[in-house]
Amino acid sequence: MKQQIILIHGGDSFKTYKDYLNFLKSSQFDLKSLKKKRKDWKDNLSQKLGKDFEIIYPVMPNKRNAKYLEWKIWFEKLIPYIKSEVILIGHSLGGIFLAKYLSENKFPKKIKAVFLIAAPYCNVPNFKLPKNLNKLEKQSEKIFIYYSKDDPLVPLADFKKYQKELKNATIRFFTNRGHFNQSQLPGLIRDIKNLRLNPGS
Repeated sequence: MKQQIILIHGGDSFKTYKDYLNFLKSSQFDLKSLKKKRKDWKDNLSQKLGKDFEIIYPVMPNKRNAKYLEWKIWFEKLIPYIKSEVILIGHSLGGIFLAKYLSENKFPKKIKAVFLIAAPYCNVPNFKLPKNLNKLEKQSEKIFIYYSKDDPLVPLADFKKYQKELKNATIRFFTNRGHFNQSQLPGLIRDIKNLRLNPGS
């Protein structure tokens, strides 16, 4: 049986609609980057992991101005298709979404692992985390936290809060990965494959 992976992408969230409109008005197009076909590790994950893995990559609602309630509704529509022993991966806003959802809701399937990659902890409108993440820790066999010291979007203090809350998590600390937008993330491939090779570890 293929190992199922659900991958939740990142996005932006604003306190008010006015803030969102101001962001749109002040943003500039970079034509050079728009013409370039950009791929990151999420696009290459299926190829790198191989035929024993099934990657499901839902497009979450309005990632430019994400609202937690909308993401929750959309994510729960996916749950009937999720198999037991699923691996959940959240990058950036997707990471704080999984942390919040699994800390506030009982997940109906067994979770093999949760990966929080470059996940913010504080000051994300609509995605405020509960006082503790105990429920998340209890619902997953393993938790991995990926953070890079040079992340321009997520401060070190946020990583330290996850580290303090999720005491049993496996930490992957980098110095030169930024916000993890590279085309390859070989450490993630290794961690996922090791979960399959060593199911009891």
